[in-house]
Amino acid sequence: MQDTIDWLRGRPYYDGQIARHETLPGDDGEFRDVTLESRLESALRDRGIDRLYRHQAEAIEAVRDGENVVVATRTASGKSLAYTVPAFERAMERGGRTLYIAPQNALINDQEETLSELARDLGFGSRVSVAQYTGRLDKNEKRDVRDRRPTVVLTTPDMLHYALLPYAHRLWDWFFKGLETVVVDEVHEYRGVFGSHVSLVLRRLARICDRFDASPQFVCCSATIGNPVEHASAVTGRPESSFRLVDEDTSKTGPTHWLLWNPPEYEDDRRGGAKRRKSNHGETKRLFADLVSRNCQTLAFTRARQAAERYAMESADELRRRGERDLASNVAAYQAALKNDRRRELESGLHSGEIRGAWSTNALELGVDVGGLDAVLLDGYPGTRMAAFQQAGRAGRGTDPSLVTLVAGEDQLDQYLVANPDEFFAGDPERAVANPENEELLPAHVASAARETWLSPDDEAHFGAGFPELVAKLESRGELERRQTSGGVRWVYDGDGSPQHEMSLRTIDEREVDLLDRTRNEVIASLPFGDALNDVHPGAVYHHQGQSYEVVDLDLSRDVAELSPTWADYHTKTLHEKEITVEADLREKTLSTRDDCLVRFADVTMRKRITGFERRDAKRDETLGRESLDLPELRLRTKALYFTIPGELEREIRAMDGDFGGAIHAAEHGMISLFPLELLCDRGDIGGLSTPLHPHTGASTIFIYDGYPGGVGLTREGYETVESLMGNTREMIRACDCESGCPSCVQSPHCGNANDPLDKTLAAHLLAGLTE
Repeated sequence: MQDTIDWLRGRPYYDGQIARHETLPGDDGEFRDVTLESRLESALRDRGIDRLYRHQAEAIEAVRDGENVVVATRTASGKSLAYTVPAFERAMERGGRTLYIAPQNALINDQEETLSELARDLGFGSRVSVAQYTGRLDKNEKRDVRDRRPTVVLTTPDMLHYALLPYAHRLWDWFFKGLETVVVDEVHEYRGVFGSHVSLVLRRLARICDRFDASPQFVCCSATIGNPVEHASAVTGRPESSFRLVDEDTSKTGPTHWLLWNPPEYEDDRRGGAKRRKSNHGETKRLFADLVSRNCQTLAFTRARQAAERYAMESADELRRRGERDLASNVAAYQAALKNDRRRELESGLHSGEIRGAWSTNALELGVDVGGLDAVLLDGYPGTRMAAFQQAGRAGRGTDPSLVTLVAGEDQLDQYLVANPDEFFAGDPERAVANPENEELLPAHVASAARETWLSPDDEAHFGAGFPELVAKLESRGELERRQTSGGVRWVYDGDGSPQHEMSLRTIDEREVDLLDRTRNEVIASLPFGDALNDVHPGAVYHHQGQSYEVVDLDLSRDVAELSPTWADYHTKTLHEKEITVEADLREKTLSTRDDCLVRFADVTMRKRITGFERRDAKRDETLGRESLDLPELRLRTKALYFTIPGELEREIRAMDGDFGGAIHAAEHGMISLFPLELLCDRGDIGGLSTPLHPHTGASTIFIYDGYPGGVGLTREGYETVESLMGNTREMIRACDCESGCPSCVQSPHCGNANDPLDKTLAAHLLAGLTE
């Protein structure tokens, strides 16, 4: 791999872009003997597993000892054996059952194939049988699974919510009575609104297990995060003290060459000679073509579905221009909106090596087996160290060296980490956050629980201190009926229909918009309502599987967007306006540096309206024109931290040469951009608003709000560490050598006001006045 790096350094168009070359050494591995049942030992040996790594053995022994376990080690470190061995042992000994939960069907498919082959090798007398129970099965296939009564059932949180828990007493009693192990794979993925939903689904699972006198252990598998035990406890509802943490990776690996790659700067004549940094997307596409041309099987990660599709098209075109037609035909795009068959086809092609290069969203970040690749490119920092190292883990075959290149974007977090590489390689991993006490989500889950089996006052242990008040509210609305029994008061569901089927675990709203290809009269994809307003408004350019479309109509009465193929060489970006209403202040404190600056944590409502969009040149990223839009208002009830600017400091800044509105706007952007340094979130998971006068405070105010209904704990944690956030933002802005503000310090790609106004200098002065 070093020769490839030397070759890249020698290219005339790469001049000084490598900001850091860090080689993470391989490891010979550390093993520990563990006694296994003879048939299981033989079946593993047939797969080349004749010894277990120490971390695998420690996890297996902890499960055998009756403990809950969190295994938090890197990708491809063999975490699955931590639950496979105990699950199979329990099935062989006494028919004990295991529920495996994963966030994606692709993981289910992968695990079903692996575990089923292992079960077959044990023989029919082993009592081990494996089956998935997912939405991809038809009605007859689902009935067949229930009739076969497998000992290991693999499912998603969605199917647990929709199809298992509602029928626990009628169709699944045989399973829950014998349930001994619950595997929560990729537990770090259960964060945000999805994680909060899942944490409540697992509390409903705990109630069902209680009714059947089952007390299963939990085995949680996680990427490296800053709070694995705390997070596993929040998601599963089990106390932190019940978990054993296994986080020392002792697996065998080859060396990984990490390149932090910073695109060069140039003087932008259209902006008065101001320095700009070249696009990370262009650099990544060129690196991708170079590596694929050198016969390195390469996977490039980018953030958006549309970007993955577009860059795969453009990379294939570049390879054709180079005369590499065969390679060009073996470049693909992978993203979650694809149909299941197409995703499996791509996964198989990557594993076999037939696909030589692919662009993907984070849909390939999780543990789907696509083999070991030669190189991974990160098209911009993916938002967290955890995600960066998870994606990097796709590179590497056995002990062979691999290459991972992080091509930095020009936004604040990317440039902060390139300027502080030790923070990236040696910094503390981010903390994951989920909120099982989310007030927006709890009512539907408590109603669902009541439909599954009666509620009692004891259920406060599952649903928190607000349970009695919530039950009273649901009773007053006619959703619950109170009954007095010999065992005490009980509540049963008395509403219409199925509350489980009236909520989705994954989206903010249930409403979806279908995307219709006019030329074929065929629905090619669907988007959640909020995403649709942003991505398929009239006039938007939308990319799908190698084809660009223009949206010619968005009919919200039918929830259909009509698309026509186009060869447009520009992209579109929406503009919006928003306002925040404070519903209730929950906590408050003053800064340690100034007792006249009040910081609050609050319950708020954010209202947002998309007002128009820009057409932007795809190559030069400059505005070609704007159009207005008339779209419905989006409303979000959530949590926020906010603080007011002390009057003395505001007067001082207004007296300076600059724009006070631009100062608070720039400070807001900077603080949001560095939020993911400590918390496991993307900058798109939070939003902000700055205003020179807010009616609730009567003063200039900066808000940072949680982007999920009810809040998932992001701004609650940010409230606790707000001074650190202000200080880091101050230093990031000061370190940037631009004159008036750029994407590396205070400009935001998500800004609905086109980054106007912004005043970098005054923002730094403002933050210094608050923290120094």
